[in-house]
Amino acid sequence: MAKTVHDDVLDAALNYIKNNCTRMVACSSQPTTYTEANATYALADVTMASGDFTLADDTSGRKLTVAAKSGITVDTAGTATHNALLDVSNSKLLYVTTTSSTAISGTVDFGSWKINLQDPS
Repeated sequence: MAKTVHDDVLDAALNYIKNNCTRMVACSSQPTTYTEANATYALADVTMASGDFTLADDTSGRKLTVAAKSGITVDTAGTATHNALLDVSNSKLLYVTTTSSTAISGTVDFGSWKINLQDPS
């Protein structure tokens, strides 16, 4: 029997991130808690708003594209290995992904990236 999911179901998860993410953080290690992402491993951060996210169809499901941000001040020099999306007002770690291991200091650019939710198969 085939599996299906309506786009609205996948969009609900992606829209939660889009509507609640208020900060993106470059981290020196994989955070598993809000505090680790916001303080312990935080190297640089930038304010985010719903307009920084674009929800769209993808070849295998749905995607949420995170806008690029440039010239972000680095608070602590180090090697960024992960990006984290946070809901600051509710102290929630919403999403973590790996990034190319990059030594950062001074300022940093966050390239555009996407979160994919695949259709069931």
